[in-house]
Amino acid sequence: MTRDGKRSKFYQTERLIFRLMERPGGGAHTVELAGTTITVPAEAKFGSVDSVQRYVDQVLGAEAVARAFDRAAVPISVRDRKSAQAAHYTAATAEIAVPASSENRWAMRELVILHEVAHHLDSSGGPSHGPGFAQTLITLVGLVLGPETALVYRVLLGEAGLT
Repeated sequence: MTRDGKRSKFYQTERLIFRLMERPGGGAHTVELAGTTITVPAEAKFGSVDSVQRYVDQVLGAEAVARAFDRAAVPISVRDRKSAQAAHYTAATAEIAVPASSENRWAMRELVILHEVAHHLDSSGGPSHGPGFAQTLITLVGLVLGPETALVYRVLLGEAGLT
């Protein structure tokens, strides 16, 4: 992989996406984006590392994901990341570490987990938050959460110059 010079901008844009997807109490809701009103689905929140593991297994086992990404056949293990402020994917061990403690529960959300799974599936060979990764994430989000959520990613990452 090459140097990841746009990582900070990528995370900043993702935080905007996360805010758009937030809805107190959960449930699908509408967002205004690029002059269009779209309905986005509710985002899953996870209560344990085991529930994240089950979710990751389901995502990798989904027929559409398996067709789109060769690396979906390679399993990912999920573990608790102690004393950390962020989720993390390690390619060498195909492992997602997610902070599950009460003070870091923000990472126990579907979009964060899909971001980490996209690192696993990205075969572009570019920077870890470069255009190849962005396209992988957009495709994965579209397959799992639907075209409306993929559109949110496509528009906002595109406007930020990250695709």
